[in-house]
Amino acid sequence: MPRNPQERTPMNPLAQPIQIRDMEIKNRMYMPAMHLNMCMDYEVSDKICAFYERRAQGGVGAIAVGFVTVDPMGSMFSNIGAHDDRFLPGLRRLARSIGQHDCRSVAQINHQGRYAHTMFLDGKSAVAPSAIPCQLTGETPRELQHEEIKRLILQFGQTARRCKEASFDMVEILCGTGYLISQFLSPLTNHREDEWGGDSSKRMRFGIQVIEEVRRAVGEDYPVLVRMNGNDMMKGGMGTEALRDFAKALEDAGVDAFCINVGWHEARVPQITMAVPPANFAYLARMMKESLNRPVIASHRINAVSDAQRLLREGCCDMVGLGRALIADPDWPLKAMGMAPGQITHCIACGQGCLDHVFTLRPVECLCNPEVGHELEGEITPSNNPKKVAVVGGGVAGLAAARAAAKRGHRVTLYERQSTLGGQARIASRPHGRAEFLRLVEDLSQGAKECGVDVVLEHEATSSELLDLAYDAVILATGGRPVTPPLVGSDLPSVVQAWDVLLDRVSVESPIVVLGGGAVGVETAVTLAQMGTIHAETVKFLLIHEVEDPAEIRRLCVQGTMQVTLVEVMGVVGKDIGKSTRWTLTHDLKRYGVRVLTQTRAVEIRSDSVLVEQQNGHPMALPANTVVLALGTIPHCPLLPELRDSGIEVVVVGDSGQVGLAMDAVHQGYQAGRNI
Repeated sequence: MPRNPQERTPMNPLAQPIQIRDMEIKNRMYMPAMHLNMCMDYEVSDKICAFYERRAQGGVGAIAVGFVTVDPMGSMFSNIGAHDDRFLPGLRRLARSIGQHDCRSVAQINHQGRYAHTMFLDGKSAVAPSAIPCQLTGETPRELQHEEIKRLILQFGQTARRCKEASFDMVEILCGTGYLISQFLSPLTNHREDEWGGDSSKRMRFGIQVIEEVRRAVGEDYPVLVRMNGNDMMKGGMGTEALRDFAKALEDAGVDAFCINVGWHEARVPQITMAVPPANFAYLARMMKESLNRPVIASHRINAVSDAQRLLREGCCDMVGLGRALIADPDWPLKAMGMAPGQITHCIACGQGCLDHVFTLRPVECLCNPEVGHELEGEITPSNNPKKVAVVGGGVAGLAAARAAAKRGHRVTLYERQSTLGGQARIASRPHGRAEFLRLVEDLSQGAKECGVDVVLEHEATSSELLDLAYDAVILATGGRPVTPPLVGSDLPSVVQAWDVLLDRVSVESPIVVLGGGAVGVETAVTLAQMGTIHAETVKFLLIHEVEDPAEIRRLCVQGTMQVTLVEVMGVVGKDIGKSTRWTLTHDLKRYGVRVLTQTRAVEIRSDSVLVEQQNGHPMALPANTVVLALGTIPHCPLLPELRDSGIEVVVVGDSGQVGLAMDAVHQGYQAGRNI
């Protein structure tokens, strides 16, 4: 197996070089720009340099950072500053961090337009082509004046000039995602009647003039890329054909390559969640490639080597964009080309550490890779005092702990009482569109195996056994157990736990009442409501052979055979679900016909109904042949009292100590293993 990063496998399309204008890129892998929340007051930080340098070391051909700023009125303080010459030293440092590893550096340039929030603008209003309320921010922007528009075009050019001066190899102009250029382009957000609005040619004008000004600022030989949508996914907005016309106009204006994005932040179509099939939107890159004469980069949910290779081999694109895939595993490119050992740690599109962190203004981390965002701390180093370590529990916390401890050089044995590893991650993988949690389990399991962890399945470790075997340290990762409420009727045969429903351990009969509107309750209700619906292969067959009308096919996709009611005592459901996925799941409740009752408390479970009481005190009997309990999880750590005073080093991780997200479990396990 080749180990030299300069070697390329001829049969692997990912390893082939590509030329953009006069710039050669060593392979067909491209890391698109993503907001990381790793800057403060626009200044490039050691943290962001270390993050990108680690990705460059992993073998990717080009990395786009960003976005970099055009004007403070169109950005946030945590963006990479490029709107003033004083930011040149930081930009140079960032470009150097990437370029020193034979990786091309790209600076993505953007202005948020109406997506900018007043909290980041010193109380001033955001600016946009027209004063139309923004669903994302809940605010109404101020309409730009003609002189301001001309000034912004010049500012795009000056930002590009700074990026070139800072030694970035290329610039990329963000012309999609609902930001300023696409706001000018879309009839939804551009109601102007002057030269900047009206028919499509006038709405294109701002974006075209930005490209022309950037080209003037950087010269004819410098590569200029565009990231734009293949479909805005906005009703009444820009669809595929209109955006292809825009792309051709941008090509004529001097664009050298196109990275194809999808959707606006306001779009009601899932774009980035686990429910989106892998490589789902690559067809948009293919459609663009059919119209353009410049290289096209496909992006969105490409996390498997097989998908990336297939897209290149089938001619759907010229490069593949690996965003969150390279967050999860910076060595994805080297591993994909056979130049580095080990299995790829795959992104599972959970959004817990990346997007959910961005929404809450925290630096990006990753559920699948606890080292993300902590590159400055360095990798795990071997211990000077190897120990004998037991890990009790083979869920994601235990697997992460075992792997980290083994990488330290400790002799690690992991005990799991079930016949399979994964714990609650296996339960989380059962709802439709959540199967990639199994990939997390597979990656963690393989990683532990590669590090030499001895895995013992179908064995419930006891405290006396651990003491007799003279372990130096024990990590308890025995997880949690579902709550059974002190509710009259909770012991009836018709009452089951949500975990058992998701694992197909029990049968259900309609009508069904699900008690508890947290993450487990919502996902269980949606899963039950999907019973009896048709699936993807059937849909494809019916469409191709024109067996049913498309409207009827859609009905069969969303109308199942179970009548489901979800009951939650709080005012909203899904409070414990991350923002990046909560809205899709709550929309699924409506889409699949789940009746949702909030501010409603269960009083009694009967043989054929559930008696509930609403906030106004009004009692109601809900028909129910099956009642599903989804009322939360409590820690389960029976070995702790017996081991606490044994003299052995004991650490509790994951739900064993405090119930949390999967990301909490993985990170706690990793730190416990690393610290032994």
